[in-house]
Amino acid sequence: MNENKPGASQNLACVFCRKNDDCPNKYGEKKTNEKWNLTVHYYCLLMSSGIWQRGKEEEGVYGFLIEDIRKEVNRASKLKCCICKKTGASIGCVAPRCKRSYHFPCGLQRECIFQFTGNFASFCWNHRPVQIITSNNYRDSLPCTICLEYIEPIPTYSILRSPCCKNAWFHRDCLQVQAINAGVFFFRCTICNNSDIFQKEMLRMGIHIPEKDASWELEENAYQELLQHYEHCDVRRCRCKEGRDYNAPDSKWEIKRCQCCGSSGTHLACSSLRSWEQNWECLECRGILYNSEDFQKAKKHTLPNTNNVGITDCLLEESSPKLPRQSPGAQHKDLLRQGSKFRRDISTIIMELGFQIKKKAKRLWINKANIWNSALDGFRNQNFNPSYTIEVAYVNENDNFGREHPGSKQEFLSLLMQHLQNSPIFEGSLSKNLSLNSQALKENLYYEAGKILAISLVHGGPSPGFFSKTLFNCLVYGPENTQPILDDVSDFDVAQMIIRVNTATTVADLNSIVNECYNYLELIGCLRLITSISDKYMLAKDILVYHVIKRVQAPFESFKQGLKTLGVLEKIQTYPEAFYSIFCHKPENLSAEILSDLFTVRTLSNVQSLGFWNSYLQAVEDGKSAVTMEDILIFATGCNSIPPAGFKPTPSIECLHMDFPVGNKCNNCLALPITNTYQEFQENMDFAIKNTLRLEKEESTHYIGH
Repeated sequence: MNENKPGASQNLACVFCRKNDDCPNKYGEKKTNEKWNLTVHYYCLLMSSGIWQRGKEEEGVYGFLIEDIRKEVNRASKLKCCICKKTGASIGCVAPRCKRSYHFPCGLQRECIFQFTGNFASFCWNHRPVQIITSNNYRDSLPCTICLEYIEPIPTYSILRSPCCKNAWFHRDCLQVQAINAGVFFFRCTICNNSDIFQKEMLRMGIHIPEKDASWELEENAYQELLQHYEHCDVRRCRCKEGRDYNAPDSKWEIKRCQCCGSSGTHLACSSLRSWEQNWECLECRGILYNSEDFQKAKKHTLPNTNNVGITDCLLEESSPKLPRQSPGAQHKDLLRQGSKFRRDISTIIMELGFQIKKKAKRLWINKANIWNSALDGFRNQNFNPSYTIEVAYVNENDNFGREHPGSKQEFLSLLMQHLQNSPIFEGSLSKNLSLNSQALKENLYYEAGKILAISLVHGGPSPGFFSKTLFNCLVYGPENTQPILDDVSDFDVAQMIIRVNTATTVADLNSIVNECYNYLELIGCLRLITSISDKYMLAKDILVYHVIKRVQAPFESFKQGLKTLGVLEKIQTYPEAFYSIFCHKPENLSAEILSDLFTVRTLSNVQSLGFWNSYLQAVEDGKSAVTMEDILIFATGCNSIPPAGFKPTPSIECLHMDFPVGNKCNNCLALPITNTYQEFQENMDFAIKNTLRLEKEESTHYIGH
């Protein structure tokens, strides 16, 4: 469309309402097609009753073809506006047997309602939708929660109430301006932040919510200040000779920012921090945490590589001042432009989720040989509450005496996650998507899987690490805003079909493939008429979207509902960048340094054995041992990786006068043997760890065989 220069169309009248007003908030954007000498207000065009958008967005005016606009203008010229009595009334009330027609500006003046959704219905003043309130207990005026001016809390055309918060009232004009500025991705209730229920009601009441980024998102360099890292040491006694502003990365003089506010800092050495990965809070934030009731619970959730730092160790001299259209490009842009709020450490987020866990305990009796079914029985028990502390007791159904053994919760969750990864409700090799399993759907296992995954994360379980990017994006942005890739297709025949479609070079080849797969394409609703070779791209895309997304819509919705347990899905959607690292990537490979830092010395121990321990870790890392780093961690804790929220209790080591090491998975404690030589130490460690893990595996296999 050839658009006029800014200001050139100010004196040109809209062909529908015949007004030359240029007021985007009231009438929508005013545009002129110079070639056809045609000017329209966007809302006048959009709400006209006899026209449909038949073209692409760039064709005609906003996708409305010029010939269609002319036909609609001609149709409206025969209709008289029931308000101003002039012709050109292109908008009619949709109520049955109502014959009122009017111009868009006249309808606004007469308080008609225009719904900018669905079929873009319009209602006259007699038939417009109203908000019904069963009882009005408001005796006094209440403030509009946007402009804060006091209004009478009675729903009228000009006064609207939030559907999700009874005390939230708004001026219609305030809401409309807010909606235009915020766009569909940021327009939400100002009190509870709800978007789905709130937007649905506002659309019903005639508020236009444009599908665009928020105005503040479009401002150039709007987030520039978020890219400037705070680099100043605020500790009362700064030990750096180069000064408080000196920052030397990868050294003890690197500046670490407060993990809570990000607006205070310290040199690592000034606060006795061993590495940059350790968490640190400034005095102001730490005071809030220490005085909060939740912090007493939070202290128990030890984070990886975190040492206890006293509150007096880092006193400050003074307190420091201080949803976009989801196209694939917008999704990527979102992650890049998210500020510090969206770049929080995953361990901190999960620790906050852990605040929901109550002291009241619920014991689960788990059979290791049938861990999935015994876990399902426990989680489905009517007395089970996901916010209760989980205790695990291992039982063996072949034990005639019914004995039970105390178990490690984190070992149980780790085994459960391994089973979930290999279960038939997922498909794929490394990066997995949901499968379509009718039996699992019938037994509601997709919901249970989502619920178990959420419970595992909040209760200190391991990272899932096996989600495909497509499945993760579906959870965060919705299936309708996610484009799958060929790697997501695990069915060989379907993958080959898509490849053949994409590599077809002529229309004849493409039609041959369509005829060959006619029944399948018709069944999945992807059958289309092939007129040019470029049609292959849409055909391949349709097959791909159906197989990866539409085919598993029911399992996905069920899985998504389960993942809402304990508020996990909401956190995932709020902090996608943080959760992406643990859902779609395997945990960091263990090293001698990581394990050395992970295990703390429990009591005054044998110095020689501790030296042997560090040498042993280095030998394992160098491949000079029969075991791996993961074997050592499993032997001591039952987990093959460090959970995102760390271990509870913190893994520890002690030295005892015995020949072989002992791992206590309930306490995450590894007892080292005291030997005379390093060679004896390594041989005993290798023998005990290797054979213990082998026996546990054989025992599990033996139970399954029975």
